[in-house]
Amino acid sequence: MSSYSTWHSLPNEIKLAVVDNLDLATARVFSKVDFQTYKICVPSIFKSVNLDCLDQLQRFLENVPPSNDEPFVHPRVVSDAVLSILIASPRLRKLALRMAGSLDKSVITPFAYLQDLRSLTIANCGDEGHSPLSERIVVSIALMTPSLEQLSLDRITRSKLHAPELEGMYPYVPLVLGDDDIPDHPIIGSELSLPSLLQIPTLKKLTIRDTHLGDNRWTTIPVACRLEVLDLGSCYHETEEFNRLCTERIMAAVGPTVDEFSLTTSVSDTVFSLPAATPLPRLRKLHISPFFPVDSVVDTMSNLAGSPIESLSMQCYEDDVVDVCSALEDFLSLRVERGPEFYKKLTRIDVSVTANDHSVSDAEEAEERLEATKRLQEYCHDLQLSSIVGKAVPESYSFVHGPSVGQSRSNCINFTGCGDKHPIVAPRCANML
Repeated sequence: MSSYSTWHSLPNEIKLAVVDNLDLATARVFSKVDFQTYKICVPSIFKSVNLDCLDQLQRFLENVPPSNDEPFVHPRVVSDAVLSILIASPRLRKLALRMAGSLDKSVITPFAYLQDLRSLTIANCGDEGHSPLSERIVVSIALMTPSLEQLSLDRITRSKLHAPELEGMYPYVPLVLGDDDIPDHPIIGSELSLPSLLQIPTLKKLTIRDTHLGDNRWTTIPVACRLEVLDLGSCYHETEEFNRLCTERIMAAVGPTVDEFSLTTSVSDTVFSLPAATPLPRLRKLHISPFFPVDSVVDTMSNLAGSPIESLSMQCYEDDVVDVCSALEDFLSLRVERGPEFYKKLTRIDVSVTANDHSVSDAEEAEERLEATKRLQEYCHDLQLSSIVGKAVPESYSFVHGPSVGQSRSNCINFTGCGDKHPIVAPRCANML
């Protein structure tokens, strides 16, 4: 009993060293002492395996103990699962693919037959440095979808084929290698860079977040779509100034048809302030994200004065409420100072507050936030503007289900292949996780 207790009191490193010196037969006998000892003996038992036939191979795969490490799922396995879903859901209308890493190129072909697919979300929830999701496969999928109207992309990685200038250069933006086997598109050929998304004629809403947008082709590629909603995030690998230039470049390319825009970076180009020259002549709804630099609110709003903006909504964290309300008051003061032609179509200003789980505020700070919101709303009321300040509603994707015809009754599918769990398919979903 004493020897048993002594064995289990040893550190695992010493146990492994002891077992490593046993021959195979002795290790197998020793592994039957108890479950803890068996686990210590597993590496030695399976150090060398001889399989003489297919039957032995199959039995080995059925009985070999699983690794304690996070299981690796080959992209082809995930792609085969997605492929099966797409084939079984020919009337699919909305699809969200969230996975850690890339998909196999075999998954591209079925998208050409999804005539009813209108909304597509593709997001990489893995580490971009180790499990990148290439822009080439994402762009290929989007271009192959015949009726695509809404596209949302998150953490898509640039391809070395389209961004060779980034290789080895600070700030060392991740690049995908070995994606040159993605088949050429029948119309645009091998030019499967992110700007080629603008050649989707049916596209009306485009969202791109946490993605490098520094491709110069955004300004030169022919624009075939008529975007109504544009939502651009920033690249966390780059500086605020770089992200601002990228945003302005894309705004200029697609702006003439954009009605609604979500802004993460400041706008400093004064061409946007001129009604006769602004690239955004139809912009009516402007949303400002919580990552927007608060001290740039007044200058950015001044530089966007050339657009017929009717509503401004700004999202912020609890810690920033006072600063945001103050910045909006400064903007309204500038509006009064500039006269009736400056933002003459503006009718409402809303602020949505996102709770910050990591902040702790006392009663005094809460009272200060309340006073700031009251001052803003009173100012808006004096200027005959509608205003709501309240808690932000968590972002979700709601689906409207209609009649479905075909092999599958699923109108929307959310496919999640992130983390250490197997991919989950949720047909008839109400929202996405």
